[in-house]
Amino acid sequence: MNDRSVLQGRSAIVTGASQGLGRAIVESFLASGADVLLMARDRDTLEHARDELAARAPSGRRVHAVPGDVSRAEDCAAAVDHAVSAFGGPTILVNNAGVYGPLGRLEDVDWKEWEEAVRVNLMGTALMCRAAIPAMRARGYGKIVNLSGGGATSPQPRFSAYAASKAAVVRLTETLAEELRDDHIDVNAVAPGPLNTRLLDQVLEAGPETVGRELHERARKQRAGGGVPLAKGAALATFLASAASDGITGRLLSAVWDDWERLPERRDALAAGDVFTLRRIVPKDRGLPW
Repeated sequence: MNDRSVLQGRSAIVTGASQGLGRAIVESFLASGADVLLMARDRDTLEHARDELAARAPSGRRVHAVPGDVSRAEDCAAAVDHAVSAFGGPTILVNNAGVYGPLGRLEDVDWKEWEEAVRVNLMGTALMCRAAIPAMRARGYGKIVNLSGGGATSPQPRFSAYAASKAAVVRLTETLAEELRDDHIDVNAVAPGPLNTRLLDQVLEAGPETVGRELHERARKQRAGGGVPLAKGAALATFLASAASDGITGRLLSAVWDDWERLPERRDALAAGDVFTLRRIVPKDRGLPW
């Protein structure tokens, strides 16, 4: 979406916002009329990103930054408090902060690193939602966008912390969508596609012995080919943050493969079924008589 007013009057918190997809989402939000609070762990990188984005932002757009770790409840609360003070509260929350965690076989990886990945990816998402929901409920409206990805939809050997936590993020998304339906708070998850970010660098640096030769080769080819443009994921996040997506909730959407721009005209059919959700497959779904 590139309408410069589609997010006019809205304010957002974006985590993991100092680089990569998070920064691309912030850029799209600012260009679409929103005020944005950036959150990330590294203060220097975060403040540098804030200054650059503020310098290029359309006139009148406000850009704030709060350093913090999404796995710490007090940091999540501080970010929301800042948004309430600066903007009157967040209309939009984008839970983009995430890590791959340790790479390798489950029995070989560092267990503290495995736990830390779950704390950031799953608990960080839950804690930010927990902090922001009361402010959104007070407004009677809100948009929550959680970053998931391929780790949620298929097995990811040697990425067990990432895969397990991202699948859990999707089920959390579906659950919160039901909890918050009557509050007019939409909650959706985004799969942005294979991106050339620092996470890809981690895979390449780990080597084929750690991540597997097939996956390492795919990562090498992805690096050479450029990966999916960050703008695709940012455009989907902007759509889900806008009024155009009102009532679309509890879905996992692919920025690359799904025709998400036409979802508003399919809103009723979408609400009546389980398209774009995680579900258990039973024998009859595959025509089996058992």
